[in-house]
Amino acid sequence: MLDLFVTGADEKSDKIFVTAGLSATMQSLGYSTGIYKPVDVSVVENNGFLQSLDTAFIKCMDAYIKIYSTYMLKSNSSPLIAALENKIVIEKAQILSDFQKFQGINECFLVDGTFGLATPLNKGFLEEDLIKMLDIPLLLVVSAKSSTINNIILTLNHAKEKEIPMRGVILSNYPENCENIDIKLMPRLIEEYTDTKVLGILPSFNKNLNPNDLITEILNGVDVEAVFNVPIAKLQM
Repeated sequence: MLDLFVTGADEKSDKIFVTAGLSATMQSLGYSTGIYKPVDVSVVENNGFLQSLDTAFIKCMDAYIKIYSTYMLKSNSSPLIAALENKIVIEKAQILSDFQKFQGINECFLVDGTFGLATPLNKGFLEEDLIKMLDIPLLLVVSAKSSTINNIILTLNHAKEKEIPMRGVILSNYPENCENIDIKLMPRLIEEYTDTKVLGILPSFNKNLNPNDLITEILNGVDVEAVFNVPIAKLQM
């Protein structure tokens, strides 16, 4: 089982492109792939049904990726506030039960987080507690344009202090022909000051992206074998 928890260093990490891209790539390599979103915010109501904008985008990348959710909340606030507005309590036991139910259905299984490690889900229950509870490796998505090296280092070192198993970092929104010294040095500084590997560097994307283009960018810009910690025969041919 290739399990991974994907979250961002901040709200503007564009992790949805990483989650969708990794999932579509693994699916294209022959792995049955599923995505579990324990808490999904900013969902919309369409003909009486709740629809996730992230789920719709993932399905556009590959309609065969299976997607599961426990809490779907209309508000675009943080999960705790969104749950209060929807008169719902986010229960860790329910998330764990659903995770265990969905986990064995697919060969590759990604859990898609919300706004970062310190995101509150319930009283005394942060996203970092959720990751610890599920006991799967963390992949942190960092936006080269909006994240600061200070925040990245704090986030990664905090995860280490919490004994969260860290798989690595993927840098998103990395400008082509970058001249900004802060961004150019970001990959090196992350590895030097956190002992965490940068496993991929990706450009900026938009929601009109062609699925084949996203998969190509993932294959060219990300060490997929290192992300999932498994040799993939098709990538070694």
